[in-house]
Amino acid sequence: MPLAIEEKSRRFTALHERAGTFVIPNPWDAGSARILAALGFEALATSSGACAGVLGRTDGRVTRAESIAHAKVIVEATDLPVAADLENGFGDSIEDAAETIRAAGSIGLVGGSIEDCAGPGKGIYDFEHAVRRVEGAVAAARALPFRFVFTARAENFIRGNPDLDDTIRRLKAYEKAGADVLFAPGLPDIDAVRQVCASLERPFNFMVGIKGRSFSVADLTAAGVKRISLATSLYRAAMTGLIDAAHEVKEQGTFGYLEHSVPTPDLNKLLGG
Repeated sequence: MPLAIEEKSRRFTALHERAGTFVIPNPWDAGSARILAALGFEALATSSGACAGVLGRTDGRVTRAESIAHAKVIVEATDLPVAADLENGFGDSIEDAAETIRAAGSIGLVGGSIEDCAGPGKGIYDFEHAVRRVEGAVAAARALPFRFVFTARAENFIRGNPDLDDTIRRLKAYEKAGADVLFAPGLPDIDAVRQVCASLERPFNFMVGIKGRSFSVADLTAAGVKRISLATSLYRAAMTGLIDAAHEVKEQGTFGYLEHSVPTPDLNKLLGG
């Protein structure tokens, strides 16, 4: 029998409350979700970039309905708790953010993040509006019949405004507004990570995958990080393998990369078949 959503929620909440740091990887389909579960990870998260890639698009070009449908496939693939990258809530209004949280809860997600940016190539929301959007998302999360771990994202460093003081100001306001987890992708160095964590009382999520801005689990733990997400990193690693293997076949006429890939029986074991 599938694990009840209340139990998934309890497990996900407990990961944020226990001592130490945990890694939450980001699958892009049911198969990658099952493999990550078999490898021993305790929770999963979707990636908006990987979701878009699966649909043959670039990040930010997916609708709410498509994102939720993609997340549902991952939720149903394993008994692990799953959180979702919900972009900016698929709209600028407070109600857009709230509706996205309700939709996420309806398909078995036990957590999700919403950004304070209007989307790719667009600006950061005004401070007051950004806080009200968090308040709306939190209210929607609290109205669900189970604990939904809501993450508020401050997008400054990946949206052209590398202002640490403003990022901390926003994160503290989002925390006060009720966010369970805080997230600021693209922090430039471990000292900035340390400063952000020291300014907060609730868990901080660090995102791996930005070149030159990824640190070891030990370093992030020492800095105060609770949760480490991998964003599109695993998807990009898989696509790198695809590109490299295809280049070899097309340009050299050899199949060495393919011959050294994981054997099908080993994959089948990880998939549970």
